[in-house]
Amino acid sequence: MGELGRRAVHASGALAPLSHAAGILTWPQVRWTWTTVGVIALALEFLRLYAGLDLALYDRLTREYEQNSVAGYALYMVSGGVVLWLVGPAVGTATILMLALGDPVSGLLSSGELRTVKRPRVLVGMFLACTALAAPFVPPIAAAAGALGATIADGVKPRVGGFVVDDNLTIPPLAAAGLLVGLAFAA
Repeated sequence: MGELGRRAVHASGALAPLSHAAGILTWPQVRWTWTTVGVIALALEFLRLYAGLDLALYDRLTREYEQNSVAGYALYMVSGGVVLWLVGPAVGTATILMLALGDPVSGLLSSGELRTVKRPRVLVGMFLACTALAAPFVPPIAAAAGALGATIADGVKPRVGGFVVDDNLTIPPLAAAGLLVGLAFAA
């Protein structure tokens, strides 16, 4: 399962906002569904880190460096959830699509390299993928601005207190901020 499984789980986050775009869920239902899954993820992380819960799934879906720290999937749910509660459907959908689908595209292009700043082809690929993902929901300038935020979050790995800041935590707020700035310019 490994890397393919991680990417599939990552991509599954797109189902919530896409279900709204398809008219299946209301925006409040998307928010509450995401929040419910996020609370479950945080509970599982607490049990994994502090109570010794050891599921085989963790071995397949977490990376080695996540074994003793909060795993990326929990950061993904928290950061995405905060954004979904702060923005409306268009920005929220575009943001989560950048996280759920754009980030795995970047991962495929970078072939597992851990660099402080990703290679130019990876940055361009992330930017183009995120622009395309946002384009159905917002004007072109907003899509590009949101994609720029997501690309910076994905492509630059800052360290805080010796720890690399996970892009699952930074993509949603930077993408949403870019989208909102782009919408302001488009107005």
